Amino acid sequence: MNRPPTGGVTGPASSPSSGPASPGTAASYPAHRPATGKLKRSRLAVSLTIAAALLLCGGGTAAAYLALPDREDGAGAVEPAVAVDNFLSAVYQDRDARRAAGFVCAASRDQQKIAAKVAEVDRYASGHANPRFRWATPRVDNQTGDRATVSARVVMTTADEKIAEQALRFTVVREKGWWVCEVA
Repeated sequence: MNRPPTGGVTGPASSPSSGPASPGTAASYPAHRPATGKLKRSRLAVSLTIAAALLLCGGGTAAAYLALPDREDGAGAVEPAVAVDNFLSAVYQDRDARRAAGFVCAASRDQQKIAAKVAEVDRYASGHANPRFRWATPRVDNQTGDRATVSARVVMTTADEKIAEQALRFTVVREKGWWVCEVA
């Protein structure tokens, strides 16, 4: 008894396309029809078009990311004084250059320079007994459009009752929030 191929075409043992089956042999049927030349070319064209589109989109995104390294990351502060206060906390209390850089505008965000300033504050503080830094809420002296000048007076006190003060003036800019751009 002859069995048809599993998942294949069922029907009489002989078909017009395969000719009569010889006695004692099973008829063979193709499992699938091969694609015609025209169908193969159109599949190839569609595949190449999709690959090119993905390459262009992915390549464009990567190029934009690499070409625009000085973009603002995050939202910035809601007010100029808040940007300065956050920056002062990162530098004087946390002594964390990476965190401080997160409050600096893209044009001034030089990680090495920021790290050098934080290290300078750390060296100064380490020469005193239990130093503590404090300041009043920074004051906005002038604000026009997307630029503001903010001042703050940083006071360091020590366990042996020494006091040091430093008046600072900040230029702060608004670009998707407020960012510290210059300290004088």
